[in-house]
Amino acid sequence: MNQRPPAGRGEGSVSAFCSRARCCCCCFRQHERFGEMKSTAGRQGGGGSAAAAPGDRGQLGSSSSCRSIEMQHDEEGDITQKGYEKKRSKLIGAYFPQTPGMDPSMGQERRTPVTPSSSSRYNRRRSSGSRDERYRSDVHTEAVQAALAKHKERKMAVPMPSKRRSLVVQTSMDAYTPPDTSSGSEGEGQGDEDVGDGEEEDGGGGGGTSSSREGSISMEHWISRAVHSSTTTTSSTASSSSSSTRSGGSGAAAGRLADVLAQHVHISAQHHLRHHRHHHRHKTGLLSHLSLRKRRRKAEPAGLVQNGNSEPRRSENHSAPPDVTGCTNNTANTTADGIQVERGPPGGGGGSAAQRQTPKYGNAELMETGDGVPVSSRVSAKIQQLVNTLKRPKRPPLREFFVDDFEELLEVQQPDPNLPKAEGAQMAAMRGEQLGVVTNWPPSLEAALQRWGTISPKAPCLTTMDTNGKPLYVLTYGKLWSRSVKVAYNLLHKLGTKQEPLVRPGDRVALVFPNNDPGAFMTAFYGCLLAEVVPVPIEVPLTRKDAGSQQIGFLLGSCGVTVALTSDACHKGLPKTPTGEIPQFKGWPKVLWFVPESKHLSKPPRDWFPQIKDANQDTAYIEYKTCKDGGVLGVTVTRTAMLTHCQALTQSCSYTEAETIVNVLDFKKDVGLWHAVLTSVMNMMHVVSIPYALMKVNPLSWIQKVCQFKAKVACVKSRDMHWALVAHRDQRDVNLSSLRMLVVADGSNPWSISSCDAFLNVFQTKGLRPEVICPCASSPEALTVAIRRPLEEGATPPSRGVLSMPGLSHGVIRVDSEEKLSVLTLQDVGSVMPGALMCVVKVEGVPQLCKTDEIGEMCVCTVATGTSYYGLAGMTKNTFEVFPVSNNGTPISEFPFTRTGLLGFIGPAGLIFVAGKMDGLMVVGGRRHNADDIVATALAVEPMKFVYRGRIAVFSITVLHDERIVVVAEQRPDSTEEDSFQWMSRVLQAIDSIHQVGVYCLALVPSNTLPKTPLGGIHLSEAKQLFLEGALHPCNVLMCPHTCVTNLPKPRQKQPEIGPASVMVGNLVSGKRIAQASGRDLGQIEDNDQFLFLSEVLQWRAQTTPDHVLYTLLNSRGAIASSLTCVQLHKRAEKIAAVLSERGHLQDGDHVALVYPPGIDLIAAFYGCLYAGCVPITVRPPHPQNIATTLPTVKMIVEVSRSVCVMTTQLICKLLRSKEALAAVDLRTWPPVIDTDDLPKKKPPLLYKPSNPDTLAYLDFSVSTTGMLAGVKMSHTATSAFCRSIKLQCELYPSREVAICLDPYCGLGFVLWCLCSVYSGHQSILIPPSELEVNPALWLSAVSQYKVRDTFCSYSVMELCTKGLGLQTDSLKSRGVDLSRVRTCVVVAEERPRIALTQSFSKLFKDLGLHPRAVSTSFGCRVNLAICLQGTSGPDPTTVFVDMRALRHDRVRLVERGSPHSLPLMESGKILPGVRIIIANPETKGPMGESHLGEIWVHSGHNASGYFTVYGDEVLQSDHFSSRLSFGDTQTVWARTGYLGFLRRTELTDASGERHDALYVVGALEEAMELRGMRYHPIDIETSVIRTHKSITECAVFTWTNLLVVVVELDGSEHEALDLVPLVTNVVLEEHYLIVGVVVVVDIGVIPINSRGEKQRMHLRDGFLADQLDPIYVAYNM
Repeated sequence: MNQRPPAGRGEGSVSAFCSRARCCCCCFRQHERFGEMKSTAGRQGGGGSAAAAPGDRGQLGSSSSCRSIEMQHDEEGDITQKGYEKKRSKLIGAYFPQTPGMDPSMGQERRTPVTPSSSSRYNRRRSSGSRDERYRSDVHTEAVQAALAKHKERKMAVPMPSKRRSLVVQTSMDAYTPPDTSSGSEGEGQGDEDVGDGEEEDGGGGGGTSSSREGSISMEHWISRAVHSSTTTTSSTASSSSSSTRSGGSGAAAGRLADVLAQHVHISAQHHLRHHRHHHRHKTGLLSHLSLRKRRRKAEPAGLVQNGNSEPRRSENHSAPPDVTGCTNNTANTTADGIQVERGPPGGGGGSAAQRQTPKYGNAELMETGDGVPVSSRVSAKIQQLVNTLKRPKRPPLREFFVDDFEELLEVQQPDPNLPKAEGAQMAAMRGEQLGVVTNWPPSLEAALQRWGTISPKAPCLTTMDTNGKPLYVLTYGKLWSRSVKVAYNLLHKLGTKQEPLVRPGDRVALVFPNNDPGAFMTAFYGCLLAEVVPVPIEVPLTRKDAGSQQIGFLLGSCGVTVALTSDACHKGLPKTPTGEIPQFKGWPKVLWFVPESKHLSKPPRDWFPQIKDANQDTAYIEYKTCKDGGVLGVTVTRTAMLTHCQALTQSCSYTEAETIVNVLDFKKDVGLWHAVLTSVMNMMHVVSIPYALMKVNPLSWIQKVCQFKAKVACVKSRDMHWALVAHRDQRDVNLSSLRMLVVADGSNPWSISSCDAFLNVFQTKGLRPEVICPCASSPEALTVAIRRPLEEGATPPSRGVLSMPGLSHGVIRVDSEEKLSVLTLQDVGSVMPGALMCVVKVEGVPQLCKTDEIGEMCVCTVATGTSYYGLAGMTKNTFEVFPVSNNGTPISEFPFTRTGLLGFIGPAGLIFVAGKMDGLMVVGGRRHNADDIVATALAVEPMKFVYRGRIAVFSITVLHDERIVVVAEQRPDSTEEDSFQWMSRVLQAIDSIHQVGVYCLALVPSNTLPKTPLGGIHLSEAKQLFLEGALHPCNVLMCPHTCVTNLPKPRQKQPEIGPASVMVGNLVSGKRIAQASGRDLGQIEDNDQFLFLSEVLQWRAQTTPDHVLYTLLNSRGAIASSLTCVQLHKRAEKIAAVLSERGHLQDGDHVALVYPPGIDLIAAFYGCLYAGCVPITVRPPHPQNIATTLPTVKMIVEVSRSVCVMTTQLICKLLRSKEALAAVDLRTWPPVIDTDDLPKKKPPLLYKPSNPDTLAYLDFSVSTTGMLAGVKMSHTATSAFCRSIKLQCELYPSREVAICLDPYCGLGFVLWCLCSVYSGHQSILIPPSELEVNPALWLSAVSQYKVRDTFCSYSVMELCTKGLGLQTDSLKSRGVDLSRVRTCVVVAEERPRIALTQSFSKLFKDLGLHPRAVSTSFGCRVNLAICLQGTSGPDPTTVFVDMRALRHDRVRLVERGSPHSLPLMESGKILPGVRIIIANPETKGPMGESHLGEIWVHSGHNASGYFTVYGDEVLQSDHFSSRLSFGDTQTVWARTGYLGFLRRTELTDASGERHDALYVVGALEEAMELRGMRYHPIDIETSVIRTHKSITECAVFTWTNLLVVVVELDGSEHEALDLVPLVTNVVLEEHYLIVGVVVVVDIGVIPINSRGEKQRMHLRDGFLADQLDPIYVAYNM
């Protein structure tokens, strides 16, 4: 068994969050969250666990909180290095071991104690000798870490998934290269960045990617605080994760994942925890990870005893653990049900714990399977752990509620009256300043280009750098002008023919230019403008199936693009076919590639000039935008809009001629395009362009260029600032005093603030002025929305908004005054653009103005926005033509507004604050969360230790009518399994504490495997698509459905059923016809029916028709292996009887076990026993390849049936003596073994004739699907009645031939194989099912060859034919296989008909003439081996569709085919002659009405007469075989089948002219699972699961301690195993409203299946608990 070792070295985890130190509260507003810059050991250790040792709590708490508040006050000014150190040491110095003579202020020497794993990396980084460029918020982390270091590391106590070794190896170092960390500056952690994270697109393509990541920086201090807070505020109870229970007693959201793992949970809750936020919370009880040792008292974690007040513990021994999936409605103070947390007594009570017994956690003694069988294994310990984890109610009890209608079944989250609501006045629209008309502004951009190109042709327009940072070329205005004219001429005149030009004015052309060639792009762009052609700039497709390039293709197709312009180098680099042509990219239209470089262009004639027009309403260019769902839209920008936008930017940025601007951004779209390609030309500015490749090599390059060119303006993203910080050395020559404006393009991302602060902190000494940093907000639709203007020197820097995150999630603005954990610090993005009007409207519904304290979507009304999504009129109307209305419903303006897709508010002094994007919005449980914020929280947990910073994707998927958050991160190849798991559990706690929302799934994938956007960000929609398709191949998955899913329907409370007092009139029960039906009468006696005993019938046949062939046995080639006539059978039976009496000395009524392979010997031995007066028991022989497991079953049947001797063949005799057999069963324990191969010639003196027909004829033993071995007694009367009933139903006569492909050991299979031919005289063609494994076509060929009309098979045979012959129908047809004569093909089964299998079988062999009506099923069970059988006459089997949800409530509701949640049920054949059926309530035993679900009870002559057991279980006996109804017909004696089903009268008439009653079997009561008060049939869940992924071949489900365990067989490579976990969890939630507890992925063939093709789920369960499955992966869902 290669399972993971049970325990691993885990890190701090929740347990470590024992006390929430006060120091964690300082809200340093200004430098709130940067930090990721250094992955210092402080962070490495604890991701945010602050745990002070109990003794220090007081001092750490109060004093540090005051200090932190002091520090808060010097918010505005800069904090110098020295001051920083002083304060840092003052704050945390108290917690360091003091070395005598050392000045406590020397903080630098005394670093945080580091964990061994991180120290080496930590020292390597630190030793670079750079100054400690940190900023205030980091102090938190260090205080937290210092406190933490005093605590021993605690182990994680979430059950870790078990993995097969091969799967663990898969993620080893060698397997993956880390994402491109090509930078050389390792020392400062540069190598840890995924420098390749690129400027992802700002639309959905990069939703949670680098724009959100660059600064998603240290919230660690933040998390540290959070992770131990408990969300005890009232709002949290109603929060979507509903993480705290109603009373604060047990609702610690923070560590709730792991802290309850043991069977006890300690929370030192001081008295009024809920009201006193200042009390810290203590959580422990985390047990050593998964070890199965007993815990001793002395091993108690340090945090337990506090103030002399020791927690009472409790020990519980659940033999049947409580239902963890149900919801307890009691409040958290009750401790009655052992689920709640205990509190310590308020005063002392120190001794209370000592008297309690320590729980034996994880010990085998506590472990029992559902049947009470103790098991000892890791698996069970893990499950017990999971049960304990899930035991506390994590959510408020669901409301009393059950409606039997579609979606109302689900809990609808009612708004909580205490939730924050917007209370302000209506927000007014904000107008920007007048757009000044400057006289010399050009009338259009082309005019500007012409002007500068002619009057100052030598002025530099663009300098491009190579990857070494050297200027590659300088493009002057003169060159730009002449080249653009050339491009324009060639576009219009040189493509296509003179009569049919390929490009006409107004056509769209694609611009495909790489990031390092802005010059070629500019010439092409302006060339298009001059030719009046519309450029569509897009990314370079690198491969044929680049992530997202297909959607780009759709955009090009819809724009009608036929020509793509590209650079020479790029054209050479495009993928080529062997013939040298560029292939058509996936989804792309056919395009002509054209390289507009001078050497390829013709010179325009002297007299040709482009027409320079004033700006008009024609489209100037189309900018692409990636949506949340991955679709790509084209935003059209008119020439007027383009020009007005340039003017507005010029005015707000005060651009002047010949200024130098350094641009790091992508020049093809967005801020880079607007500033560095359009506005720069309008103002004749000089752009210095820094390519992405250079940034990867030298992140400081842009700062060096600012110094070198004395640039006035730089356009960057916060990521570029972050990289510069990480790579920053003491560079003497850096001087940024020339900068008057640093445009931060993603300033609207709330997480950019930390980069801005940190950057300012470090570079202020290098001449960077605080007022230079100008964040801006923009969107593809609205272009620039707002930008901060460069301030005059000395003006006060703008203030910050410190907002409460819970408030934001409810859409309201609450300034967080009392330094809570969950805060978001926002910087303003300046004021509205000149000439624009801005308002904020509600996110959903009518665009109504928001209130002043409400977050909404910003809309702008200005000329300078996009005008439409190309070709999409409907979406255009919703986005570009919005008319906001005020409270009274009147529009605020006659002009339309454009939605920006940004969420935020207008703050004081008209400043704009952006809190997130619409694209990143996830609405969970009615609360809004932003993907960026969640990425930031995840990253702050031990940043960059386990995952790559740039490579986290956060998105939501809809499961069960709500959005669920999924976090996917790329894992570093060197992180161990335990590390990753540890990290994952911390991330869960952090997100839960800070955002009060549960993460549904957290997955880690190997590095470099998430789909990338062209610039290296994560392609979010593609990642989501892969996740949903099960193609992401994660190497670690943690699902938390128990924590997140709070909208399940309420568990059902059973209603008391109508008792005997209900009105029963004639055949009606409370207004419904009683559900009862019967087969036809057995009719008149025929010649052979006068015999009471089968032995007599055989003797009679041997005399009257001696040579009539009764049995023909076929071998695997289809040839006759042997056959028996009536007289041959009679003679052999006589000889066997003689052997029995001579060798065996047997008495009448002795039991004989017949251990034979399927065949003729078995039949002869059976009749030999009857002739000798013995009682035969047919037993399947042991399997030669699997003796160890099959032989004990044989032995058990022989023992339980009290057989006094065993009859078998010589071959099996040898097998019983073989070495393997002797190892399994001792030979001496067998009764005498007689082989019947060589029989003596003599016959017995006289044949036995039973005196009483009610004596035993034979015993029928079979193992049920639940793994129970049950033998039933069949009397001679019952046996004859049985044969007679089948004879009538199937119209069997001596002239008939019947083909039987069944196992002949029990049930109807045995009766058809051994008994019916003797009784009815027809010929049986016997086909042993095992022969089909050699020749799958054997059965069907035989049916065709012998022109058989009736045939019987099992589901396993049918499945074998369907799978094995699926592709061979043509070859079978050519061999002459013809099934057109078959009128009945009956599947013999003891289960609900497998309608999908029978239908696919019918469809598949329709070509061979098989009539679909011929295929039907039978139904039998232990008490009556055949109740229904289709037979020959009678209507075709009918199918009805029932509502699966009603079925769970034991109700039948018929629905239309194809309606949601419909389940097809096929009638189980016609009721046999002489059989009566009634449907009864299994609990009250009252009769049920028609179409009501109940237990099927049967009364018939061939009912078995009872169980044959050693134990003589009389109660069970009478209950199952002789039950009576509690009211109504109380006289009839019924046998209970143990199956649920219902009867329905159909419109069809049967042979007697009566209306036909159809019986529908739903499933076995003993297999049904009671979960949440509802009854589930495993097959329904399994069917859903098998459908979810093509690699799942088989599935079985069972429950263990009320956890649903799903086992799936994987047909695929092992690394697909983890893909299945989310899919399985999703589908079971979605379709069955159940949370899966454990998902087990195993190899094909692990799920045991019995001879009838039924799954042995209980065997599987026992194998799982005993750790015998060798699973590929076991996931424990939280």
